[in-house]
Amino acid sequence: MQHRRVTLGVLVIVLLAGCSGAVPQSTPDSEPTTDAAAADRPGPSWNVTVMRVIDGDTVEIRYQNGSTETVRLLGVDTPETPPNSVSPGEFEGVADTDAGQDHLTEWGGRATGFAENNLAGRDVRLVVDSQADRRGGYGRLLGYIYVDGENFNRLLLTNGYARLYESEFRYRDRFAAAEATAQQEGVGLWGYQ
Repeated sequence: MQHRRVTLGVLVIVLLAGCSGAVPQSTPDSEPTTDAAAADRPGPSWNVTVMRVIDGDTVEIRYQNGSTETVRLLGVDTPETPPNSVSPGEFEGVADTDAGQDHLTEWGGRATGFAENNLAGRDVRLVVDSQADRRGGYGRLLGYIYVDGENFNRLLLTNGYARLYESEFRYRDRFAAAEATAQQEGVGLWGYQ
């Protein structure tokens, strides 16, 4: 009987240790969300700190428990920054030429700068969408980042730093409208001549 208790105790400790680095499944803090956008959030959310901006649509965050995660911003795609790695065909209205590639590479750098200026070192709210996949093709967590109550993903579209990424998610219609307005007004990368 004593042997069973010891075995069970060891098993419980091993299971708890294995789960300690996992992404929290519910909000790990007890603070209520106070911003106006809270009622419109599509799924679980966490207060996190943006540790590093990888590029315009990818950041590394730290949860309050100290674990880290790479997050791909859901529903948006900013141009890649390494030369010749961007595909102008993905960005409607930008010519598939050297000039088009140069334009998008420039705007990829600007998108990264915009993300760094608005996110790096900031405490933000990370929200996952129950209508979307939890992880992308590279294993990154897919989510929305809220800064001072504003959806940063949508700000990328509104300011012409990104295109709508073709996938299913709760805010798809809103994001499509933001992209369409930016395109019509020639904002940001959509100002390609």
